[in-house]
Amino acid sequence: MTDTMALTESLEDYLEAIYLIIREKKAVRAKDIAQRLSVSNASVTGALRALAKRKFLNYSPYDVITFTPEGEKVAREVARRHEVLRDFLVKVLAVEYQQADEAACKLEHGISPDIINRFVQFVEFIEICPLGGEKLIDGFRRHMKCGAGKGKCDVCLDIVREHIDSDSEGPEAVKKNSLAFLKEGEKTVIRKIRAKGALRKRLLEMGLTPGAMVEVERIAPMGDPVEVKVRGYHISLRRDEVQKVEVDMK
Repeated sequence: MTDTMALTESLEDYLEAIYLIIREKKAVRAKDIAQRLSVSNASVTGALRALAKRKFLNYSPYDVITFTPEGEKVAREVARRHEVLRDFLVKVLAVEYQQADEAACKLEHGISPDIINRFVQFVEFIEICPLGGEKLIDGFRRHMKCGAGKGKCDVCLDIVREHIDSDSEGPEAVKKNSLAFLKEGEKTVIRKIRAKGALRKRLLEMGLTPGAMVEVERIAPMGDPVEVKVRGYHISLRRDEVQKVEVDMK
């Protein structure tokens, strides 16, 4: 099996370009590649011959270019590395899209699949983790926009104070936007788990985490228990438990 690391950075760029063009247009010719990479037709021809020699492409002059099974596998992995790195730079580090795309192109060539998977897992984790989540990412974006450095935390402190105030509004305030207010068949996104201690841990372990989609499937005649679907699992919750799950009521 051909090792992707044996390819030069330039040939990986050609594979990625061909893969993306095929994904967009279903077919690719040499002139499409030259236009996308801003290179000469002669450079494209040389790269195509090199890739065909390594059995990544089926290529002959003036014909449509297609991948071999191995070539498509390698090209897909190169494109995936690029997309993961770009998304990490944009979503987590708040880098502008164009700048992130250019940086990802430079970074993608030397990173192993295992490390790329860690990037993916970290992005997924930080989006749903109750200790961080989207608020943490948004906070970092504000931090960078205002100018990185210490002593610029007033906005985040105000947000924290708002959450503390909302938590102290009492049980009625919690109930108005809790999962308990949804009817059978309704679905929404979980915003927050208001429980503490063992109950909080239990709800999170069942998959009721901020950002997850939850659907009310059945409510018992007396309102207890409530059966919900979250992350593909069917869960039965007590009435006092659903009241601790804050959801988006929009």
